[in-house]
Amino acid sequence: MERSKPQRPFRWPKFLDPYVTALIATVALAALLPASGGAEAATRTASEAAIVLLFFLYGVRLSTRETLAGLRRIRLHTLILLSTFVLFPLLGLVALRLAPDLLAGQLGAGLLFLSVVPSTVQSSVALTSTAGGDIAAAICAGTYSSLIGLAATPLLAAWLIGSEVSLSADGLLRIGGQLFAPFVAGQLLRRRIGGFVARNKRVLGPVDRASILLVVYVAFSAGMNQGVWSRVTPVRLLGLLAVLAVLLAVALAFTQTVARFAGLDRPSRIAMVMCGSQKSLANGLPMAAVLFGGRAALAVLPLMLYHQMQLMVCAGLAGRWSRSAPVERPAPVGPSASPVAVDG
Repeated sequence: MERSKPQRPFRWPKFLDPYVTALIATVALAALLPASGGAEAATRTASEAAIVLLFFLYGVRLSTRETLAGLRRIRLHTLILLSTFVLFPLLGLVALRLAPDLLAGQLGAGLLFLSVVPSTVQSSVALTSTAGGDIAAAICAGTYSSLIGLAATPLLAAWLIGSEVSLSADGLLRIGGQLFAPFVAGQLLRRRIGGFVARNKRVLGPVDRASILLVVYVAFSAGMNQGVWSRVTPVRLLGLLAVLAVLLAVALAFTQTVARFAGLDRPSRIAMVMCGSQKSLANGLPMAAVLFGGRAALAVLPLMLYHQMQLMVCAGLAGRWSRSAPVERPAPVGPSASPVAVDG
């Protein structure tokens, strides 16, 4: 009898993030079974409640002490914020000027919205850690970006996108009620329930992801009901991917160059590249749902595509930098012996 070969456990491909795969599956579900009628109203209400829960949990998890301690690296954090909220919007405007037909309508609005979304926290910290960078700096940079993004993203979106996003009195109330108020409530209750949230991180993590998936489903269901996908041809989709690739390449080149000119050490340079080139899906999707309402389907497409692209490219960079990290050679015997660091 032939011996059966032992089956290898399933491993997710490194180039494809499982959460992004879940997002793609959610989009496919919305395309096949979009919510309509009473179901649409129910899912939209649930989506709004999920956004409130997300930003409440963001507030509970944010450590005020760590945030204040990170202010000592003011030069690094300033450069990262300039990349996130100045460089990216400028690149978005240039892209619209160079390719107006390709980025017409909500795709252009989505690209501009992508450009004003804050940086990530979890993925930038994980990538910084893998590459051998300054983890504490990455945590603080992502935190500052998220905090500033609560105000900067809606304001910049209204300024750059114009008619697609209007900060009317009703819009301001929605932003305050669904973003600011839950976040502030989470900060105020952090001392009482922060320990509980930290201990149950494995349970609440899937709640976060499920909430964002619900937001995506509602947005793309509305897009299907409105027939917006008929406006996205394969040529436009490929063109959008090319634009996003150039955007990421410029952001990576800019952050590396500026970090070197600023005289940052290697761990700080890694943190700047990973934080300054990333855009947050977790913050961006709920914000888009609040700002665009029922028109968010195409507006979030550039962000979703860019997020997967940034993970693939930055994971490759992190792996390469980890292999070229400084290595301490054995110290020679003698009175003048000292460890020598080799930067590969």
